[in-house]
Amino acid sequence: MSIICRNGHKISAKIIAARHKNIETRTPGVPFHRSTTKSQKLTNLASVPFRFKAGGSASGGMAPMTEHHHRNTTKVSHKPFKSRHATKSLIRDLAKGKVDGTEAKSNRRTPHQQVMSKFDRKNQARQIRQIKHQQNVKSSSIFAGQNGAPRVIAVIPLCKDMDAVAALQKLNQAVDAEPFWPLEGHLRVRVDRFKQTLVYVPVQRDLIIALDACRLADFVVFLLSPTEEPGEEGELLLKTIEGQGVSNVLTMVQNLDSVEPAKRRPQVVASLKSYITHFFPNQEKVLSLDAEGECSNAIRSLCTTTPKGIKWREDRSWMLVENAQWPSNVLEASVEGEVVVTGVVRGRGLKANRLVQVGEWGYFQIEKITDATISVSNKRKADEMAVDEAKDEEVLEVPDVEQEDLAGLAPDEATMEDVDDALSVPEAPTEKRGVLLDDHHYFSDDETHMPDAPKRLPKGTSSYQSAWFLGEISDSGSDSGDAVDDEGDLDMEVLALPQDGLEGLDKATLKEPTEAAPSEYPQSEMFLDPSPDDEAAQLAEYRAQRKTEANEDLEFPDEIELHPNVLARERFVRYRGLKSLRTSHWETSEDRAHEPEEWNRLLQVPDYKRAKKQIDNDSLIGGIQPGKRVHVHLRNVPLVLQQTYNPTQPLALYSLLRHEQKRTVVNYSITLSSDHPSPLRSKEELILQCGSRRFFINPMFSQSGNTPNNVHKFLRYLHPGQTAIASFVAPITWGSVPALFFQPSISMPGTSLGLIATGTSLPASTSRVIAKRVILTGHPYKIHKKLVTVRYMFFNKEDVQWFKALQLWTKRGRSGFIKESLGTHGYFKATFDGKINPQDAVGVSLYKRVWPREARPWTGAETGGESREEEMPPGG
Repeated sequence: MSIICRNGHKISAKIIAARHKNIETRTPGVPFHRSTTKSQKLTNLASVPFRFKAGGSASGGMAPMTEHHHRNTTKVSHKPFKSRHATKSLIRDLAKGKVDGTEAKSNRRTPHQQVMSKFDRKNQARQIRQIKHQQNVKSSSIFAGQNGAPRVIAVIPLCKDMDAVAALQKLNQAVDAEPFWPLEGHLRVRVDRFKQTLVYVPVQRDLIIALDACRLADFVVFLLSPTEEPGEEGELLLKTIEGQGVSNVLTMVQNLDSVEPAKRRPQVVASLKSYITHFFPNQEKVLSLDAEGECSNAIRSLCTTTPKGIKWREDRSWMLVENAQWPSNVLEASVEGEVVVTGVVRGRGLKANRLVQVGEWGYFQIEKITDATISVSNKRKADEMAVDEAKDEEVLEVPDVEQEDLAGLAPDEATMEDVDDALSVPEAPTEKRGVLLDDHHYFSDDETHMPDAPKRLPKGTSSYQSAWFLGEISDSGSDSGDAVDDEGDLDMEVLALPQDGLEGLDKATLKEPTEAAPSEYPQSEMFLDPSPDDEAAQLAEYRAQRKTEANEDLEFPDEIELHPNVLARERFVRYRGLKSLRTSHWETSEDRAHEPEEWNRLLQVPDYKRAKKQIDNDSLIGGIQPGKRVHVHLRNVPLVLQQTYNPTQPLALYSLLRHEQKRTVVNYSITLSSDHPSPLRSKEELILQCGSRRFFINPMFSQSGNTPNNVHKFLRYLHPGQTAIASFVAPITWGSVPALFFQPSISMPGTSLGLIATGTSLPASTSRVIAKRVILTGHPYKIHKKLVTVRYMFFNKEDVQWFKALQLWTKRGRSGFIKESLGTHGYFKATFDGKINPQDAVGVSLYKRVWPREARPWTGAETGGESREEEMPPGG
């Protein structure tokens, strides 16, 4: 059988079948399907339509060949786009947990060199896994074994109807554990199922006690009520605990079975979870204390989870004080004695050479450190836990000659040598007749620092005659000639000022004076002082208008009003001028006469970063290793503290890093809460908590940021939501430690303190200059082009001459200098870099260095609310 083609040639059926193996054919009216199998594609002669058969024709003649249809291209999957600059989140999603290289790839390496072999990738991944495993084992090894450190768990009730002790009983019943060491303020439990020891620290709804318990706890358990809201007091607890730093958090609800009907209980739990995740987003579930299974899961999490710890706490050595032994055989006249505190060392190694802080007692030296390991046979004997026999004690470490002392200031002998060296070079006595500008005193009769001022002289005036013209003559066009300078101004460069304005002068809007035109600035020589009554009335009217503008715009927060009878050169004798607050050099020799008495005895830290690194390296070496139970013998402890010691409250011992007892100028970032009702005044007394220490402080607020000259503007007020730097004199704190700022609470009667601001400790520095700025403003009385007569800035001629070297500026960005004084009432001429607006105000900035105030320890017995104003000296 054959087929005759158009050319008349015959084609056999075998050839047609071979050529139709990969060709899809379809009959008219039958849709085309992509799911054709291979057997269907192999067509035989019988499947060829009739019109293709030999001698056959659908229309009685030769039928033409059908057109070939290609596959639809929408099925083709293109290669994904490979970007060299993908985002970090996209790279993390594509990695899917794969371990990437830790070293940055060099651009000079070839692409083949950058690709690691499969063996190298496996080796690197194995090394990273081993390092992480070693770190995890090291952090959790102190809890392993019979003598392992107990896990400290703080139980914080957030609602009034919560009972922490009842919650602990349900947790213990879930794992069949009984407390075998019931302390007065703690509860020690051995969980045999997980071979772990737990120490519960239940506290009441007290802010200070809760903060003390949470900063030494490995786990914090919050108790919520299904029927009562935490309220303002519970929210304050959550904010402060979150602000000071917290380790692992667990949330449980108590008395959930009291909610009826039962179908509402899941809704209550979901609501509580939504509330707690607002403060701690990592909370995945809120457990119920009424369900034994969830209590068992909570104990499992407490026993098996590795606590993440708190950064500032893990950088130091610390321990929970289990017992404090006071001396029994002491004389009545004795005021100090040796006190022994017992606990398990945590964090870094405990060194006998370092000072320790015990609660709010203060700083103490260590006499010795002895072993207090509990024997297995005596672990369940409660009477032997309270008092350990001295004959079984083994001395682990004693201090040596490098032990730190308690002095917070340098000795006087060391500072006197430095002062003598600084004052050994005598200076020639000079009389200061002008204000200090940057690092130089400009005298009133010395005009060498300024270029020669051009004069407007009549035509034909000789050099001899020009000496008789002290200033400008009348500006009338009838007697004026060509000026030396077209604008009658000095060639001055615009310096950096607090305001930014337009540069230059729009000359197109000015009209050139003609002979017939009246003068815009008549009587420049014949200036008459106004009468005292008229001047007083005009001054009162002007200042009343300025007060209204200041209340509306707050454009000049540092502006002060000078009384007409006060001499400015005496009132601002300590102030100086700066061409630029950010870049001008601050001459410190002028401040030595006004330094505080103990300023030279403060700790000097020239290179904070390097010093911190050395201290961190020193804390890693030596000491009693973590996990060891020890007796710490404290030297010279005031015995009156025994009256304040309360065993039911948590007490912790923190080892200080090197030099942390020495005082210096410390800086803290502070952000005032946006909910605070009013601005916070600088030097107002606050209570600061930073790490393990609390102080009464009177901070000075200044602008944040780094400046080339290390000069920062003093802030009189800190407004709600604003961030600034708080500076005061206190013991140094190494590292970035969270800080909380409190004030006596008025809105919450049940709470003594209220949280108003948060912050972080910054590098300490005594060279950081806090410059207090005052602005004297004047009114442009008469304006002629760039020449302006200014009044109400000074009120006598001598003050004008004293501050003549300072630069003037306007709130719209113009700058200029004082040219000459007019009369005896403080009027003066000033020339600016452009024409000023009549509604503008002329100002001059003066700066004075202010010194931070001393902080004092907070003992907890006082809140410092009533006598705050009386103890504060007047601001300077």
